[in-house]
Amino acid sequence: MEDELHCIACKQLFNNPVLLPCYHALCLNCAVHAQRPLEPTVPQENSGNSTTSGSSTAESHASDCHPESDKLSILSETDSGVVCNSRPNSYLGTSNHIGGGIIAFPPIMAGSYSLSCPACRKTVYFDDNGAHNLPKYRTMRNIVDRYGELRHIVPKCQLCESEPAADATVLCEQCEVLYCDSCRDNCHPSRGPLAKHNLLEPTVGKVALRNKIRNRDIICNEHEEECLSMYCMVCKTPVCAVCMHESRHSSHDVQAINTMCKAQKTELSQNLQQLSEKARTTTEFIQRLKQMSEKLNGECEELERQVDARCDALIRSIERRRQWLIDAVRQDKEIKQRSLKDHVTSCTCKLQKTTSLLQFCIEALKENDPVSFLQVGSMLIARVSNTDMTWHKDVLPSPRSYHQLDLTLDDNTVLKAIEHMNFIQMKTPSAALIIAEECSAENNSVTIAWQPPASSYVEGYVLELDDGNGGDFREVYCGTETICTVDGLHFNCTYNARVKAFNSAGEGEYSEVIGLQTSEVAWFTFDPCLSSPELCFTPDNMTVTCEGFEHRVALGSVGFSRGVHYWEFTIDRYDADTDPSFGVARLDVSKEEMLGKDESGWSMYIDKQRSWFMHCRSHEQRCEGGIQVGSTVGILLDLNKHQLSFFVNDEPQGPVAFNGLYGVFYPAVSVNRGVAVTLHTALDAPSDIEDC
Repeated sequence: MEDELHCIACKQLFNNPVLLPCYHALCLNCAVHAQRPLEPTVPQENSGNSTTSGSSTAESHASDCHPESDKLSILSETDSGVVCNSRPNSYLGTSNHIGGGIIAFPPIMAGSYSLSCPACRKTVYFDDNGAHNLPKYRTMRNIVDRYGELRHIVPKCQLCESEPAADATVLCEQCEVLYCDSCRDNCHPSRGPLAKHNLLEPTVGKVALRNKIRNRDIICNEHEEECLSMYCMVCKTPVCAVCMHESRHSSHDVQAINTMCKAQKTELSQNLQQLSEKARTTTEFIQRLKQMSEKLNGECEELERQVDARCDALIRSIERRRQWLIDAVRQDKEIKQRSLKDHVTSCTCKLQKTTSLLQFCIEALKENDPVSFLQVGSMLIARVSNTDMTWHKDVLPSPRSYHQLDLTLDDNTVLKAIEHMNFIQMKTPSAALIIAEECSAENNSVTIAWQPPASSYVEGYVLELDDGNGGDFREVYCGTETICTVDGLHFNCTYNARVKAFNSAGEGEYSEVIGLQTSEVAWFTFDPCLSSPELCFTPDNMTVTCEGFEHRVALGSVGFSRGVHYWEFTIDRYDADTDPSFGVARLDVSKEEMLGKDESGWSMYIDKQRSWFMHCRSHEQRCEGGIQVGSTVGILLDLNKHQLSFFVNDEPQGPVAFNGLYGVFYPAVSVNRGVAVTLHTALDAPSDIEDC
């Protein structure tokens, strides 16, 4: 609060504060020092061109004297540019509007003053009494007094010209002025008319002065016998009962002063409550900022540790690579040295043989017997010629074969990588791009492929899919892969897919939406994993048999929750007195008994002559007509109507078997020994579907 209690001019605690029309406050002494005298002007006649000239002159004069003033504030009676109190000549007056929108200022009288607010630069004009016309800022004065008493601040002398002022020692109850000892002796001697003034200790005097001012403030300045009991809503000032009938307030809206005080206090309290809530929120925000600063310091330290650790790891990796390169050089040197050694050995051996040949030939040349020489002459000539021809091939090495290492260290890539090693600015990734040519739909599954966003750091992706009917998107995958297959969808539906990338900075924008159409009809097989383990299936999982006498249940590989679906079974073997059961089931159906005996199966079981519908062991709707080898049994699951119907040899087997089917249903059949059935899928529903 202390910031509110300092004068904007002297920067000290308010001393005898006064209130400017703009609701800024000054010490009275600061206001007196800040006011400036005005030069008088001669009023102009309000007729013709002279009127225009006069008003222009006055306006020009006001502008020249106070270029910083807001001229509009001088002209409005309700603005803060004009001060009025009980003295009839305390203000210069307000502007008058004359023909053509020209504004005429009242004449400036001798001894007039102006004061510009140091805070907002608005200008107020006074009569010869100057800043003393400003109203006392009583609330500020009381708050400053209480603040000084609470903080034990010694009040300052109000007449000292030195800065800072000396501490006050007395307060004159009549003069209402604080004096230090020096100013009291000079300005308030204890003689003459001042001898009867009551000088009090400053703290005691302030209490007495507040009581005196409080009693004086409730009396009307114009009617000393009347108390201020009403508040003028137009003039924004307290008035007495006489003022309401005898002065300018007679036509104004007035309210009881206590009611207005209570209303304004209530409004201020409400505003304070709102402002206090904002201050509390700001305090929490500042606390969060401080926590963020602490978190930032921790993250910086952690990042420094990571940089050190990774650079150390790189150094260790370079050390390992250096050792590997040195070992490679040494290994190559050893290989070259072995080759050189082997070649030296080979050349030495060749040289020895050649030397032996030379010596032998020299000795042969010494032979005097022609017959003896001719016996070996041709052979020696051939050996010498052959040795001479193969000498370079067998002895001399090829250029750069042994005396140099054919190795050159290539470190350009590593140097560039080290130079480009830098931090990645963690920004939210750009939108990923779906690769349409790699997306596909098969049966009741769709495959979506996408590529990472360009020049973005990505930690993972989120794939979203709608419900195939234009509904809301839902997340179906979250991970680092860039391709995903979603199974178990509805048939004959168009699914819209979109993907977005994310990292620690946040989530990026969604990609463009791609639509994928699932198959119109269902293609599926038996699923051995979902079926009883005692059943036998062909390699294509289309035919099922059972070796036991008890019924075992086989389920299809897809489940249906929407649409119309039709599939058939053909009877491949039927050589026993048994009754296979056909229908649909949930995943939790009992697979160790006939289909339809528990609450998760709906079936029709049939023999050679007749059939029954069964659910929860309840048999009903006996129908004539059975099956044999080569017969077909059709199942129609209409989940638009939530019905299940059966067909035998393309003819309806009784009425609609079951109604009110909701949920996910799998094709199902139960068989035992002596029966083999083959599944046929991707079939169109019978044409007489409406008739059944």
